Amino acid sequence: MSALTFTLKTRPDQRVDLSPLVCQQLQGKEHPEIAAIELQCGKRKVRVDALFALSGFDTSHIVIKNSVDKLDFIGKELDGGTVTVAGDAGAYLALGMKSGAVTVSGNAGLYAGCELKKGYLEISGNAGDFLGGALPGNKMGMKGGLILVKGHAGERVGDHLRRGVILIEGNAGDYCGSRMIAGTIAVMGQTGRFLGYAMRRGTLLLWQEPQLSATFNDCGSHTLAFLPMLFNSFKALDSRFADSASAFNRVRRYAGDMAELGQGEVLVKCTAF
Repeated sequence: MSALTFTLKTRPDQRVDLSPLVCQQLQGKEHPEIAAIELQCGKRKVRVDALFALSGFDTSHIVIKNSVDKLDFIGKELDGGTVTVAGDAGAYLALGMKSGAVTVSGNAGLYAGCELKKGYLEISGNAGDFLGGALPGNKMGMKGGLILVKGHAGERVGDHLRRGVILIEGNAGDYCGSRMIAGTIAVMGQTGRFLGYAMRRGTLLLWQEPQLSATFNDCGSHTLAFLPMLFNSFKALDSRFADSASAFNRVRRYAGDMAELGQGEVLVKCTAF
């Protein structure tokens, strides 16, 4: 059975809330029922068939074609199944996802993977600020699962990260790993200012030398046996993280943020032994 496909007819003038279009909410519905669902578009509501052409019937596999950055809340609280986005995604991509997979061929906006619980999120382009972070006023960000960004990420990656893994092939902006409670963030590219700001626990794994504040202690160079096992867990990914040439086990370790609990760590790839 072919995937249930929503093909955007024209770029909307206002932002559109696509949270009703997730697998578990569409299960058992026929095309006329799905076409009649009303979506919030700015201050008004519009029917699905006013924005999208529908095809396919498999509600466990949803495809959004011609997607643009004004389509928000794609895959919100997805609980099983897959959502494939051909194009860009707006803000709050995969917000609170419980299980399943969301993949985006383009860029994603603010708060992608925000408060994600389980599942897999892949962004082939760039991600906005607060990737895997917490909603404003909340104290827990991503709680599990895996996020892969093949481009760059904005500021505050993993803010309040509680559990899970965030992999970034490109650069990350300022305050990466800010207020981390636990979990792992790996960045192959450059990182901005205030790395690990107020982090309590967790691991920041870096390929490039970072700018660290004075509240991180240099613990020297170490060969860590768990790193090969960590990299081995990435082998199934379509990513540079799966390449054996990207793996290492010799790092410079920094502990912090000593202004907080101080049980976090920044592990930086050693370029020389």
